[in-house]
Amino acid sequence: MTKKYYKAFDKNLQCRGFQYEVGKTYTHEGDISICESGFHSCENPFDVLDYYDLTNSRFCEVSIDGEIKTHAEDSKVVSQIISIDKELNLNEFIAACTDFIDEDTQAVSGNYSNQSASGHSSKQTAAGDFSRQAASGYNSRQAASGGYSKQAASGDFSRQAASGIESSQAASGCDSRQAASGIESSQAASGHSSKQAASEGYSRQAASGDYSRQAASGTYSRQAASGNYSRQAASGCKSIAMIAGADGKIKIGKEGAMALTWWDKEVRPRISVGYEGENGIKADTWYTLDDNGNFIECEEL
Repeated sequence: MTKKYYKAFDKNLQCRGFQYEVGKTYTHEGDISICESGFHSCENPFDVLDYYDLTNSRFCEVSIDGEIKTHAEDSKVVSQIISIDKELNLNEFIAACTDFIDEDTQAVSGNYSNQSASGHSSKQTAAGDFSRQAASGYNSRQAASGGYSKQAASGDFSRQAASGIESSQAASGCDSRQAASGIESSQAASGHSSKQAASEGYSRQAASGDYSRQAASGTYSRQAASGNYSRQAASGCKSIAMIAGADGKIKIGKEGAMALTWWDKEVRPRISVGYEGENGIKADTWYTLDDNGNFIECEEL
Protein backbone atom coordinates (compact mmCIF):
# COMPACT_ATOMS: atom_id res chain seq x y z
CA MET A 1 0.00 0.00 0.00
CA THR A 2 1.35 3.39 -1.01
CA LYS A 3 2.13 5.69 1.88
CA LYS A 4 0.19 8.91 2.24
CA TYR A 5 1.99 12.17 2.87
CA TYR A 6 0.66 15.58 3.83
CA LYS A 7 1.70 19.09 2.94
CA ALA A 8 0.53 22.54 4.02
CA PHE A 9 0.47 25.76 2.03
CA ASP A 10 -0.44 29.39 2.51
CA LYS A 11 -3.92 30.61 1.59
CA ASN A 12 -2.85 30.88 -2.08
CA LEU A 13 -1.65 27.26 -2.19
CA GLN A 14 1.96 28.41 -2.25
CA CYS A 15 4.92 27.07 -0.27
CA ARG A 16 8.15 29.03 -0.03
CA GLY A 17 6.98 31.14 -2.96
CA PHE A 18 6.30 28.20 -5.28
CA GLN A 19 2.80 27.98 -6.72
CA TYR A 20 1.10 24.57 -6.60
CA GLU A 21 -2.12 23.26 -8.14
CA VAL A 22 -4.23 20.32 -7.05
CA GLY A 23 -3.89 17.45 -9.53
CA LYS A 24 -0.46 18.49 -10.78
CA THR A 25 2.89 16.67 -10.47
CA TYR A 26 6.17 18.54 -10.04
CA THR A 27 9.79 17.46 -10.49
CA HIS A 28 12.72 19.22 -8.82
CA GLU A 29 15.78 19.80 -10.99
CA GLY A 30 19.06 19.40 -9.13
CA ASP A 31 20.03 18.07 -5.73
CA ILE A 32 17.51 17.78 -2.92
CA SER A 33 18.28 18.61 0.71
CA ILE A 34 16.03 18.52 3.77
CA CYS A 35 14.77 21.99 4.71
CA GLU A 36 16.68 23.53 1.78
CA SER A 37 15.79 22.26 -1.69
CA GLY A 38 13.22 19.89 -3.14
CA PHE A 39 9.58 19.24 -2.27
CA HIS A 40 8.79 18.79 1.42
CA SER A 41 5.92 16.90 3.04
CA CYS A 42 5.22 14.90 6.23
CA GLU A 43 4.07 11.34 6.76
CA ASN A 44 2.48 12.33 10.09
CA PRO A 45 -0.11 15.05 9.42
CA PHE A 46 0.37 16.42 12.96
CA ASP A 47 3.99 17.26 12.06
CA VAL A 48 2.75 19.60 9.32
CA LEU A 49 1.61 21.96 12.09
CA ASP A 50 5.22 22.47 13.13
CA TYR A 51 5.84 24.25 9.84
CA TYR A 52 2.52 25.89 8.94
CA ASP A 53 0.04 27.66 11.15
CA LEU A 54 -3.16 25.81 11.89
CA THR A 55 -5.38 28.86 11.60
CA ASN A 56 -4.30 30.24 8.23
CA SER A 57 -3.14 27.34 6.06
CA ARG A 58 -4.45 24.96 3.44
CA PHE A 59 -3.71 21.24 3.64
CA CYS A 60 -3.29 18.62 0.92
CA GLU A 61 -2.71 14.89 0.66
CA VAL A 62 0.26 14.27 -1.61
CA SER A 63 2.28 11.38 -3.04
CA ILE A 64 6.03 11.44 -3.57
CA ASP A 65 8.52 9.68 -5.84
CA GLY A 66 12.09 9.78 -7.10
CA GLU A 67 14.92 10.48 -4.66
CA ILE A 68 13.68 10.87 -1.08
CA LYS A 69 15.52 12.00 2.05
CA THR A 70 14.19 11.91 5.61
CA HIS A 71 14.40 14.34 8.52
CA ALA A 72 16.02 13.19 11.77
CA GLU A 73 13.64 15.15 14.05
CA ASP A 74 10.19 14.18 12.74
CA SER A 75 8.36 12.55 9.80
CA LYS A 76 9.25 15.34 7.36
CA VAL A 77 10.75 14.23 4.05
CA VAL A 78 12.09 15.92 0.95
CA SER A 79 11.45 14.37 -2.45
CA GLN A 80 12.45 14.92 -6.03
CA ILE A 81 8.89 14.42 -7.28
CA ILE A 82 5.61 15.38 -5.65
CA SER A 83 1.98 15.04 -6.76
CA ILE A 84 -0.72 17.21 -5.16
CA ASP A 85 -3.46 14.57 -5.01
CA LYS A 86 -6.28 16.39 -3.24
CA GLU A 87 -6.99 19.29 -0.92
CA LEU A 88 -8.30 18.49 2.56
CA ASN A 89 -10.77 20.63 4.45
CA LEU A 90 -10.35 20.94 8.21
CA ASN A 91 -12.60 17.97 8.92
CA GLU A 92 -10.65 15.77 6.48
CA PHE A 93 -7.31 16.92 7.88
CA ILE A 94 -8.42 16.08 11.42
CA ALA A 95 -9.58 12.66 10.21
CA ALA A 96 -6.13 12.13 8.70
CA CYS A 97 -4.55 12.92 12.08
CA THR A 98 -6.83 10.41 13.79
CA ASP A 99 -6.17 7.73 11.19
CA PHE A 100 -2.41 8.17 11.37
CA ILE A 101 -2.26 7.83 15.15
CA ASP A 102 -4.65 4.90 15.01
CA GLU A 103 -2.34 2.93 12.70
CA ASP A 104 0.63 3.08 15.06
CA THR A 105 -0.73 2.84 18.59
CA GLN A 106 -1.80 0.46 21.32
CA ALA A 107 -5.38 -0.52 20.41
CA VAL A 108 -8.46 -1.02 22.57
CA SER A 109 -11.81 -1.46 20.81
CA GLY A 110 -14.27 -2.27 23.60
CA ASN A 111 -16.70 0.21 25.12
CA TYR A 112 -15.81 1.71 28.54
CA SER A 113 -12.11 1.04 27.96
CA ASN A 114 -9.59 2.66 30.31
CA GLN A 115 -5.97 3.39 29.40
CA SER A 116 -3.15 4.99 31.33
CA ALA A 117 0.46 5.51 30.25
CA SER A 118 3.23 7.31 32.15
CA GLY A 119 6.25 6.51 29.98
CA HIS A 120 7.75 8.76 27.33
CA SER A 121 6.59 8.23 23.73
CA SER A 122 3.51 6.28 24.83
CA LYS A 123 0.87 5.40 22.25
CA GLN A 124 -2.85 4.83 22.85
CA THR A 125 -5.93 4.42 20.72
CA ALA A 126 -9.53 3.58 21.60
CA ALA A 127 -12.45 2.90 19.27
CA GLY A 128 -15.16 2.14 21.84
CA ASP A 129 -17.65 4.59 23.33
CA PHE A 130 -16.96 6.08 26.79
CA SER A 131 -13.22 5.31 26.54
CA ARG A 132 -10.77 6.98 28.93
CA GLN A 133 -7.13 7.76 28.12
CA ALA A 134 -4.40 9.41 30.16
CA ALA A 135 -0.73 9.91 29.31
CA SER A 136 1.90 11.79 31.30
CA GLY A 137 5.01 10.99 29.23
CA TYR A 138 6.57 13.23 26.60
CA ASN A 139 5.73 12.64 22.94
CA SER A 140 2.58 10.68 23.81
CA ARG A 141 0.08 9.76 21.10
CA GLN A 142 -3.67 9.34 21.70
CA ALA A 143 -6.58 8.68 19.37
CA ALA A 144 -10.25 8.06 20.14
CA SER A 145 -13.03 7.49 17.61
CA GLY A 146 -15.89 6.50 19.94
CA GLY A 147 -18.47 8.87 21.38
CA TYR A 148 -17.97 10.47 24.83
CA SER A 149 -14.25 9.62 24.91
CA LYS A 150 -11.96 11.37 27.37
CA GLN A 151 -8.27 12.13 26.79
CA ALA A 152 -5.66 13.78 29.00
CA ALA A 153 -1.96 14.35 28.33
CA SER A 154 0.49 16.21 30.57
CA GLY A 155 3.73 15.54 28.66
CA ASP A 156 5.31 17.98 26.22
CA PHE A 157 4.80 17.42 22.48
CA SER A 158 1.71 15.26 23.06
CA ARG A 159 -0.63 14.45 20.16
CA GLN A 160 -4.38 13.90 20.58
CA ALA A 161 -7.10 13.19 18.05
CA ALA A 162 -10.79 12.51 18.67
CA SER A 163 -13.56 11.98 16.13
CA GLY A 164 -16.38 10.86 18.44
CA ILE A 165 -19.39 12.85 19.63
CA GLU A 166 -18.88 14.78 22.89
CA SER A 167 -15.22 13.82 23.19
CA SER A 168 -13.06 15.69 25.71
CA GLN A 169 -9.34 16.46 25.46
CA ALA A 170 -6.92 18.12 27.85
CA ALA A 171 -3.20 18.79 27.38
CA SER A 172 -0.90 20.64 29.77
CA GLY A 173 2.44 20.10 28.03
CA CYS A 174 4.18 22.59 25.77
CA ASP A 175 3.72 22.26 22.01
CA SER A 176 0.78 19.89 22.35
CA ARG A 177 -1.43 19.11 19.35
CA GLN A 178 -5.18 18.44 19.54
CA ALA A 179 -7.72 17.69 16.82
CA ALA A 180 -11.43 16.96 17.21
CA SER A 181 -14.05 16.36 14.52
CA GLY A 182 -16.92 15.20 16.72
CA ILE A 183 -19.98 17.28 17.57
CA GLU A 184 -19.79 18.99 21.01
CA SER A 185 -16.11 18.16 21.46
CA SER A 186 -14.19 19.90 24.24
CA GLN A 187 -10.50 20.80 24.16
CA ALA A 188 -8.24 22.44 26.71
CA ALA A 189 -4.52 23.20 26.46
CA SER A 190 -2.41 25.01 29.04
CA GLY A 191 1.02 24.60 27.43
CA HIS A 192 2.76 27.25 25.35
CA SER A 193 2.49 27.04 21.56
CA SER A 194 -0.36 24.52 21.70
CA LYS A 195 -2.38 23.75 18.56
CA GLN A 196 -6.13 22.98 18.58
CA ALA A 197 -8.53 22.25 15.74
CA ALA A 198 -12.24 21.44 15.75
CA SER A 199 -14.41 20.97 12.67
CA GLU A 200 -17.88 20.03 13.86
CA GLY A 201 -20.59 22.15 15.49
CA TYR A 202 -20.77 23.14 19.18
CA SER A 203 -17.06 22.55 19.82
CA ARG A 204 -15.40 24.07 22.89
CA GLN A 205 -11.74 25.12 22.99
CA ALA A 206 -9.64 26.74 25.71
CA ALA A 207 -5.94 27.61 25.74
CA SER A 208 -3.97 29.34 28.50
CA GLY A 209 -0.43 29.16 27.08
CA ASP A 210 1.28 31.93 25.12
CA TYR A 211 1.39 31.63 21.32
CA SER A 212 -1.54 29.20 21.25
CA ARG A 213 -3.30 28.49 17.95
CA GLN A 214 -6.98 27.58 17.68
CA ALA A 215 -9.17 26.87 14.67
CA ALA A 216 -12.86 25.94 14.56
CA SER A 217 -15.06 25.52 11.50
CA GLY A 218 -18.19 24.20 13.20
CA THR A 219 -21.33 26.26 13.81
CA TYR A 220 -21.74 27.68 17.35
CA SER A 221 -18.11 26.89 18.24
CA ARG A 222 -16.62 28.54 21.34
CA GLN A 223 -12.97 29.51 21.73
CA ALA A 224 -11.13 31.11 24.64
CA ALA A 225 -7.45 31.91 25.11
CA SER A 226 -5.73 33.67 28.02
CA GLY A 227 -2.15 33.50 26.74
CA ASN A 228 -0.34 36.38 25.05
CA TYR A 229 0.04 36.44 21.25
CA SER A 230 -2.73 33.86 20.81
CA ARG A 231 -4.41 33.29 17.46
CA GLN A 232 -8.02 32.20 16.96
CA ALA A 233 -9.90 31.51 13.74
CA ALA A 234 -13.59 30.63 13.72
CA SER A 235 -15.21 30.09 10.32
CA GLY A 236 -18.48 28.55 11.47
CA CYS A 237 -21.72 30.55 11.64
CA LYS A 238 -22.50 32.18 15.02
CA SER A 239 -19.12 31.19 16.48
CA ILE A 240 -17.61 33.07 19.44
CA ALA A 241 -13.88 33.74 19.89
CA MET A 242 -12.32 35.46 22.89
CA ILE A 243 -8.70 36.24 23.82
CA ALA A 244 -7.80 37.59 27.26
CA GLY A 245 -4.05 37.80 26.65
CA ALA A 246 -2.19 40.70 25.11
CA ASP A 247 -1.59 41.20 21.39
CA GLY A 248 -4.11 38.63 20.24
CA LYS A 249 -5.32 38.25 16.66
CA ILE A 250 -8.73 36.90 15.79
CA LYS A 251 -11.20 36.23 13.00
CA ILE A 252 -14.80 35.04 12.99
CA GLY A 253 -17.41 33.65 10.62
CA LYS A 254 -20.86 34.88 9.61
CA GLU A 255 -22.96 36.22 12.51
CA GLY A 256 -20.04 35.59 14.85
CA ALA A 257 -18.80 37.57 17.85
CA MET A 258 -15.29 38.27 19.11
CA ALA A 259 -13.59 39.88 22.10
CA LEU A 260 -10.03 41.17 22.57
CA THR A 261 -8.36 42.86 25.54
CA TRP A 262 -6.26 46.01 25.66
CA TRP A 263 -4.91 48.44 28.30
CA ASP A 264 -5.85 52.12 28.52
CA LYS A 265 -3.52 54.97 29.49
CA GLU A 266 -4.07 54.21 33.16
CA VAL A 267 -2.96 50.62 32.44
CA ARG A 268 -6.41 49.38 33.24
CA PRO A 269 -7.57 46.31 31.30
CA ARG A 270 -10.38 46.88 28.84
CA ILE A 271 -12.38 44.56 26.59
CA SER A 272 -13.48 45.37 23.04
CA VAL A 273 -16.29 43.33 21.49
CA GLY A 274 -17.00 43.05 17.78
CA TYR A 275 -19.85 41.50 15.82
CA GLU A 276 -19.75 40.41 12.19
CA GLY A 277 -21.85 42.78 10.10
CA GLU A 278 -21.65 45.66 12.61
CA ASN A 279 -19.29 48.67 12.54
CA GLY A 280 -17.55 47.36 9.45
CA ILE A 281 -16.52 44.01 10.99
CA LYS A 282 -16.24 41.41 8.21
CA ALA A 283 -16.29 37.63 8.29
CA ASP A 284 -13.11 35.63 7.63
CA THR A 285 -10.90 38.68 8.19
CA TRP A 286 -8.12 38.94 10.77
CA TYR A 287 -8.43 41.70 13.38
CA THR A 288 -6.38 43.11 16.24
CA LEU A 289 -6.79 46.28 18.34
CA ASP A 290 -5.16 49.68 18.07
CA ASP A 291 -3.99 51.67 21.11
CA ASN A 292 -7.54 52.95 21.69
CA GLY A 293 -9.19 49.54 21.61
CA ASN A 294 -10.61 49.84 18.10
CA PHE A 295 -10.70 46.81 15.82
CA ILE A 296 -8.35 47.12 12.86
CA GLU A 297 -7.64 44.66 10.06
CA CYS A 298 -4.29 42.93 10.16
CA GLU A 299 -2.24 40.11 8.70
CA GLU A 300 -2.43 36.82 10.62
CA LEU A 301 1.37 36.44 11.01
